[in-house]
Amino acid sequence: MTRTAVSQDHAALMDKVYRGQRHIYDFTRKYYLFGRDRLIRELDARPGMAVLEVGCGTGRNLELIAAAWPDVQCHGSDISSEMLKSASARLGPQAQLALGDATRFDSQALFGRTGFDRVVLSYTLSMIPGWQAALTQAAAALAPGGVLHAVDFGDLSGLPSPLRAALRAWLGKFHVSPRLDLPMVAARLAGEHGLRIEVQRGPLGYYQMVRLIR
Repeated sequence: MTRTAVSQDHAALMDKVYRGQRHIYDFTRKYYLFGRDRLIRELDARPGMAVLEVGCGTGRNLELIAAAWPDVQCHGSDISSEMLKSASARLGPQAQLALGDATRFDSQALFGRTGFDRVVLSYTLSMIPGWQAALTQAAAALAPGGVLHAVDFGDLSGLPSPLRAALRAWLGKFHVSPRLDLPMVAARLAGEHGLRIEVQRGPLGYYQMVRLIR
């Protein structure tokens, strides 16, 4: 199967999953997508900076980023046209949104610019089959001095075994696969492209945070 075919299949799957889910997504996900607000607090985005969220979903994060960091230029992409309906209704002129595949997006074609001061990946990599390519593309979108902020599920090792198993089974229903080798892959990417890396582990190993600094 070609990469284009994989992308089309994934887009169709995401639209199928979120056609109905998008209406209750934010209400339900606040109970288990931890670390997102911490990422936003630590974004350190100054007025005039360009922020891109890859896999922006309903636009929840971008709305909070715009509120926390006034006068930044918000951009968001997602492979699901269904999710972008919610994001567009929520954000209006606050953000520039585009339909795009995280594994091979062209920021110049999508947004008319080639560099972003902050790039955000929030619980996105665990849903993308070609997540390593998505991380590479996101890092390539950084402007000089830019920082990529990623948060996603960790190894969950601090949770009781039954709860850990139940959560993984639940995530599987939504085609979510925690990327336990994210720090290792990010470190390799940093070495190959002259980036600096920072890795942090959330409480109980529930989530992991990676920063790549250009």
